[in-house]
Amino acid sequence: MALMKRLIFIMMVSCLAGSCGIWRKFQEPEPEGDISLLFGEEYMTSDSASIADLGWRELFTDPLLQALVEKGLESNTDIRTARLHTEQAFLSLKSARLAYIPSFNFAPEGSISSFDNFNGVKSGVNRTYTAPVAASWTIDVFGAKTNQKRSGKETWMMMQDYEQAAETGLISALAAQYYTLLMLDRQLDLAGQTAEKFQKSVEVLEAMKDAGMANETAIAQMKGAYWQVVAGRESIAQAVKEIENSICSILGETPHGIERGNADEVVFPETLKTGVPASVLERRPDIRAAKHNLANAYYAVNIARASMLPSLTLSGAAGWTNNAGAVVNPGGLILSAAGSLLQPIFNARANATRVKIAKSQQEEAMIAYRQAVLYAGAEVNNALTSYQSASTRIDAQLNQVKALETAVEKTEYLMRYSSSTYLEVLTAEQSQLSAKTDLVQTRYDQIYSIISLYSALGGR
Repeated sequence: MALMKRLIFIMMVSCLAGSCGIWRKFQEPEPEGDISLLFGEEYMTSDSASIADLGWRELFTDPLLQALVEKGLESNTDIRTARLHTEQAFLSLKSARLAYIPSFNFAPEGSISSFDNFNGVKSGVNRTYTAPVAASWTIDVFGAKTNQKRSGKETWMMMQDYEQAAETGLISALAAQYYTLLMLDRQLDLAGQTAEKFQKSVEVLEAMKDAGMANETAIAQMKGAYWQVVAGRESIAQAVKEIENSICSILGETPHGIERGNADEVVFPETLKTGVPASVLERRPDIRAAKHNLANAYYAVNIARASMLPSLTLSGAAGWTNNAGAVVNPGGLILSAAGSLLQPIFNARANATRVKIAKSQQEEAMIAYRQAVLYAGAEVNNALTSYQSASTRIDAQLNQVKALETAVEKTEYLMRYSSSTYLEVLTAEQSQLSAKTDLVQTRYDQIYSIISLYSALGGR
């Protein structure tokens, strides 16, 4: 008897020692390295103001784009799916919270029996019944249920972050494609103007040929340039239709034209502020989701450790019965209560393996979290670099376009009043078209870098 008590005491001490830490809440990890350098040394700042502080309606002020975004947030299938996942995670959390409540079951039973005795006389019919309400309650001695509840909460919060990430991705995608349409419209307009100008040039050359001032070669070259521009215009028109169809797909609609504004009316903030890098850890939904996933892995370790410890279950039943074999007062109240303590023995090795696996998954989640932070810094750096590069290129291309406009005017004048050939005029006009088209593309690159920066900083 003394030995048994000693064994029970040793087992309880071991359980208490093994349960140390199971009840502790997850502690958010510190990012590796100097967080102030997350965006790169060249973009260090102490200014907490950020473009991400703006709502998407404040950043994208075009009412037609706003209408598209609002429609997308309402009808996009990815957004709707993400919201369903969030709802499912919340219901799972509610289920985990209900695990603390005892379970009750109403389990009525009844029987009818009769038999013949040795003298062949049949006894009367015997009717018995039992109508108990059974209850069972597993006490959360070592925190298994608490950790499951905490894990459920982290999953729910992670699903909310995935939902926000989906919304941010949708807003960015629609904005990028909308401004792509504006860029293509501008390029289409340039191609149309150039084609019209080349067609008039063909007519001028034909008149000059009749006057003996041009030859068939010059006319053929100009016609070739004209048809090249026409073919390019058709390619742009095809791209416009494809982008419109892509937007319709995002909105969950059949293909149709997209109403839009003008590229010359696009307005964005003159200066782009990133805020301090630490704010990105709170704003970006993917980083928050990675943190919640890490917390989930932490609680999974605790749950696995709890499976190695005893479980205490209380059970009981109360009801009525007329079974004299069950109670001393037939037709009266029946009561019963019991308790059980279950200590894993033969599956202890399997449970220990589960703990090792859970710890490995926790380390994997930690790596993913830290990598998500690094990705965020790289995305901000890329967006800022792209914006600065586009801004510098725009200044140079504006000067280029201005110089080529002068070149076209001069060559046209020289052709009419000197020995200069129309080939020089054609070359100057083609260079001018190329420069204007590149300028439109660069302006789009600048807009896209603003969209990317807004998304990278966790704006929504």
